[in-house]
Amino acid sequence: MTQHNRIIAAVLAIAMAAAGLAACGAGNATDAALAQQQSSAPTVTKDKAASATVSSPAIQTNGTLKICTAFSTGNPPTYFTDAENKPVGAEVEMGEWVAHDLGLEASFVDVAFASIVPALQAGKCDVIMSSLYIKPERAKVVDFVPYLMSGSAVAVPKGNPKKITGMDDSLCGLKISAAVGKTATLQAQQQVEQCAKDGKPELKLVQTDQTTAAVQQLVTGQVDAYAGETPVVLYYQQKQQDSFEMAGKEFAPIEVGAAVNKGNSTLSDALTASFKKLNDSGDYAKILAKWNMSSLAYTKF
Repeated sequence: MTQHNRIIAAVLAIAMAAAGLAACGAGNATDAALAQQQSSAPTVTKDKAASATVSSPAIQTNGTLKICTAFSTGNPPTYFTDAENKPVGAEVEMGEWVAHDLGLEASFVDVAFASIVPALQAGKCDVIMSSLYIKPERAKVVDFVPYLMSGSAVAVPKGNPKKITGMDDSLCGLKISAAVGKTATLQAQQQVEQCAKDGKPELKLVQTDQTTAAVQQLVTGQVDAYAGETPVVLYYQQKQQDSFEMAGKEFAPIEVGAAVNKGNSTLSDALTASFKKLNDSGDYAKILAKWNMSSLAYTKF
């Protein structure tokens, strides 16, 4: 593809994205298009739902598993919304599978990522499934059931014209985008401080409310790099192969978990057993493969 065509493709992608942003704010037209393609991929198999195995007070409403997810921020390919505002993504499919296995109906609750743990504690949902990293400070206030691996990565334009090598001093003097509240954003902020400490040119961090907006900053040339979660970078690297690539390697690997209120062992035990069944059934691997996330499989079920 020529440079001229690459520019046209990038502009068209952004125009489609702007036109297709869902009311929840997480999806865009190009994301929706890939979601449509992947909806035609082989789907996981689920037996007829069993009788409910979890009930009040372990869950808020009998018959329903309420799942807090930050669709307003969006995190393709793990969770976002399609052109019809329908929740899609790997974590969405896992949540639906697990709820079904427990004899419950999955109901997703859109909550801002920054307030997602307080929302759980306030009873707005039963569990969080929103690419929530298992960190010591979080484990003090919620109980986790791990089900996925993640990490951080830096993305750059195809060909890496600024020769960026990762989240390091190669970024000093440049601009990087990231979504508010994400771990990669905090890591980028630390690099901003490191550049200043080392007396090197300023690294400018541009923060956006949505993951898709942060990616668009890179695709349209407004920044030199994007910092985000590994699944997101892999997703866009697959989707926009002519304009997007990872710089260096992913870093800071970490487990992702479903979070429940501290002490809710009835629900956490049920989720632990159900995630193991998901893995043993082969559907876990199918979901990850469908969303180009096989390298991020959790292996300790």
